[in-house]
Amino acid sequence: MKHLAQRVGVFVDVGNLYHSAKHLYNGNANFSKILEAAIADRPLIRAIAYVIKADSPKEQDFFDALTKSGYEVKSKDIQIFAGGQKKGDWDVGIAMDAIKISNRLDVVVLVSGDGDYIPLMTYLKENRGCLVEVIAFGRSASKQLSEQADSFLDLDSDPDTYILRGKK
Repeated sequence: MKHLAQRVGVFVDVGNLYHSAKHLYNGNANFSKILEAAIADRPLIRAIAYVIKADSPKEQDFFDALTKSGYEVKSKDIQIFAGGQKKGDWDVGIAMDAIKISNRLDVVVLVSGDGDYIPLMTYLKENRGCLVEVIAFGRSASKQLSEQADSFLDLDSDPDTYILRGKK
């Protein structure tokens, strides 16, 4: 149950939500509305959006929009390997930040459907006494992650709120 005195930290795996929104809805995640839902009128301690720089023309506008929406943006460059394969993820960075900040939080909100965060969730609950809430697109989220969360907001439940679609 959410209480108005709970101190909240929000950790957003932007790449995970971006790709899910594109794949499922051919749209973009509404990160502003997602942050409102994550906070739920509780005191926000930190909201961090983790992004990968891919040198796309409009990415700085997107990063600026995240900042204007209330997120601290952490970025790193995409890795390009010798064979041309590209990789970029923040799993370890998100986990480290959540653990470092957790002593000042009552609730950690993970905005990702990635099952790789299950050990982090377990650690935060068992060793730090935090509630862990997950926000993700249910159709692309790890079932185990959503089931083990103290609460799960399925963004598929209200796409009109959580998806931005281009003008027709």
